[in-house]
Amino acid sequence: MKIAVLGVGLMGFPMARRLCEAGHTVHIWNRTAAKAQLLAPFGAIVHATPAQAVKEAVVTITMLDHGAVVGQVLFELGAAAAMPKGSLLIDMSSIKPAEARDHAARLSELAIDYLDAPVSGGTLGADQGTLAIMVGGKAPNFARALPVFKVFGRATHVGPTGSGQLAKLANQMIVGVTIGAVAEALLMCEKGGADMARVKEAITGGFADSRILQVHGQRMVDRDFAPRGKMTVQLKDMRNALSTAKEIGFDAPIATLFEQLYAQGVEHGLADLDHSGLFVELASRNGMT
Repeated sequence: MKIAVLGVGLMGFPMARRLCEAGHTVHIWNRTAAKAQLLAPFGAIVHATPAQAVKEAVVTITMLDHGAVVGQVLFELGAAAAMPKGSLLIDMSSIKPAEARDHAARLSELAIDYLDAPVSGGTLGADQGTLAIMVGGKAPNFARALPVFKVFGRATHVGPTGSGQLAKLANQMIVGVTIGAVAEALLMCEKGGADMARVKEAITGGFADSRILQVHGQRMVDRDFAPRGKMTVQLKDMRNALSTAKEIGFDAPIATLFEQLYAQGVEHGLADLDHSGLFVELASRNGMT
């Protein structure tokens, strides 16, 4: 299958690589060209513009920073106009549901089909092909995309256009809040004199156990906050959740609190840390290192 991938950053790079390894013909574009060139040894064809990358693609995948960038690449940099009629755009970026619906409507006018399909699982899941993929859009388009999704992980069709983004917001709300709960709990134990690593071990397997405790909790124990999913991305997702909640008339006090905590962490110089770096913000509040 001829597939275009627009955006080969932390997530897009391993996803494009897996498509190459699966035998697809992969055309790529990235705003920073040097990152795209690193995929050439895997067989990817690098293009100077998004319009050039998509012109023969049966499926185009976008994996970009946020909705405004997706809109810019599609409608200002010429990608949408260059896509073949009848082709499929799969937006795997994390954007607002309203933005997904707007993009779908505009692409429909160009006879291009659309799915919103954000992912969860981080760079590790992208590398190993174990991503959870939440898909919104028409059922026939979902069926058409399954061979592509299987390269990346497990896909679930959750409803009409925009529903994939709603599911991703739910995922990010749970992730963001749980990171905070794990960080606060482990820090309180350390402040009180307990061994943080042993506390994590002790509660493993109980009702408080979770993938967040195991993965992000270990990063906290190790003080390893190299970015896999940045604080700024988590903040963006919390803000998208609150914007969507306001749009549909839903009160989200817990997400509101954590949006403030992540925002304060970013303001205090933690923007480039992994989102588990909320631990650093909470430690600082308690005079801890």
